Amino acid sequence: MTMIKSSSFRLVLGVASCLAFTPAVSADQLEKAQAIEGKTTQEAAQSQSRINRRADASLAMRQEIEQIQTQISNLEIYRDHLQNLVSNQQVEAQSLRDQIIEIKETRQGIVPLMYRMLDGLEQWIAKDMPLKAEQRQARLEKLQAMMGRADVADSEKFRRILEAYQIERDYGTKLDAYQDTIALDGRAHQVDVLHLGRVSLVARSLDGKQHWVWSTRDKQWVSLDASAGEAADKAFAVAQKQVAPSLLSLPLSANQGVKS
Repeated sequence: MTMIKSSSFRLVLGVASCLAFTPAVSADQLEKAQAIEGKTTQEAAQSQSRINRRADASLAMRQEIEQIQTQISNLEIYRDHLQNLVSNQQVEAQSLRDQIIEIKETRQGIVPLMYRMLDGLEQWIAKDMPLKAEQRQARLEKLQAMMGRADVADSEKFRRILEAYQIERDYGTKLDAYQDTIALDGRAHQVDVLHLGRVSLVARSLDGKQHWVWSTRDKQWVSLDASAGEAADKAFAVAQKQVAPSLLSLPLSANQGVKS
């Protein structure tokens, strides 16, 4: 009986000891677990921070790459633009070279043409009726002197020569009156002159008493009778705007000749 009690006592004591030790072991494990959990949480936070930093760096790098790609695309477009400009400039340069050659060739042809035109103008004035002869001769000489001037461009020279031809053409379409000096019987006379185109060239003495008509056949002045003189006076009045325009009857220079 005593042995049973003793064994029971030892069993109770062992159980009590185990019960007394168990809370101590659990608390230590809990602390360790909490420490591990804290460390794990810290490491997880650090890992997440590293992930976030890497994600931010990756995003920044991606944005930088996109910017670089945009710049590359813009540079490629600009490069193509420059290539087009260069190609166009090469075409323009060739066109300019061709134009320069053409201008040189044209200039080589236009200069002789202008001299021929002046020669033709000189011959025309010499053969034509003495219509504003001094004025036309002075214009011709001025044009001839102009040809040797380096300060006048060829284009301007050509324009002035064409202008002289236009003036000559206009002489053939106008009714005009002016004063001039003509040769009569070897003497110079100041007279009033009237021309109707190149159809009729008439002169009148300043006192209005004598009248002449130019003979294109004989190349000299021929006296007019009183009737023709009156018709000439009427034409002078119209040309000088003294009367209203009306039908004129003038002697034709082509039909005149010196009476034998």
